[in-house]
Amino acid sequence: MFGNGFPEIHKDTTPIQTLHSNQQECHWYEETIDDDLKWSFALNSVLHKGTSEYQDIALLDTKRFGKVLVIDGKMQSAERDEFIYHECLIHPALLCHPNPKTVFIMGGGEGSAAREILKHKTIEKVVMCDIDQEVVDFCRRFLTVNSDAFCNKKFELVIKDAKVELEKREEKFDIIVGDLADPVEGGPCYQLYTKSFYQNILKPKLTPNGIFVTQAGPAGIFTHKEVFTSIYNTLKQVFKHVKAYTAHVPSFADTWGWVMASDQEFEVEVNEMDQRIEERVKGELMYLNAPSFLSAATLNKTISLALEKETEVYSEENARFIHGHGVAYRHT
Repeated sequence: MFGNGFPEIHKDTTPIQTLHSNQQECHWYEETIDDDLKWSFALNSVLHKGTSEYQDIALLDTKRFGKVLVIDGKMQSAERDEFIYHECLIHPALLCHPNPKTVFIMGGGEGSAAREILKHKTIEKVVMCDIDQEVVDFCRRFLTVNSDAFCNKKFELVIKDAKVELEKREEKFDIIVGDLADPVEGGPCYQLYTKSFYQNILKPKLTPNGIFVTQAGPAGIFTHKEVFTSIYNTLKQVFKHVKAYTAHVPSFADTWGWVMASDQEFEVEVNEMDQRIEERVKGELMYLNAPSFLSAATLNKTISLALEKETEVYSEENARFIHGHGVAYRHT
């Protein structure tokens, strides 16, 4: 989920009653969601900002969401609610697989996806392939909640284009995870959402019971047609079984979508999924249980009909892109 450019920081001089009775200066983070819609919240400070070979990086300390990672002007995750996104991305696929042992993560530089995967007792190997060494180093330094994942002996870090790395690897994986940047016009990641990539490179690297899961962008009433429905329809052209599910992520100011796909059926009954969580997962999950996943996969009428009627197949020549990237970072 990565875009282009730094977010704007604005000053406000209205009284902050919760901090002091007198007037006090306050900085605000502002992100453009659409031409007529912006999302902003108050900051304590800008902890760090920098630029890698591929993208701009910032770590903000916000009043509402704690530490927030911003890459190319778009929020990637927030300390207070990133568990919603990452638990939804990782655990359904692993719990639907009969015995997952090996996982390949495309992207995932902050380490949260690896952290959630390594909670599963059956896992023997996790390969995380991210293109940007500086983002990984930045996240290892500042997002200490994932330190144990980076140090785990089952964890392997590869700094390379995920497409190139998957193509050259001879081994196959039980689970492949797309924890990628949102598809952005001119960005490097949109090719990893195409039918040709799924069909010719990714699918051959799955084991016979293998499951692919990807983040699929905003999935709200007003935003699901940006990329969510086309990613779902594209995967339907490649895999026999495809399931979409959604959850609200407060810091994203929207409902978010994920899609699972496999050539093997992966339906698991509620009682069986809860039992697998009990038996397989170390520690407590904060968001996901079997009933909440069943709810997440029960889509409202508008979204269900949009998925059913979608005809666009994602390709290099015919791609949809997320709106709202490329906002500059500045102080006023």
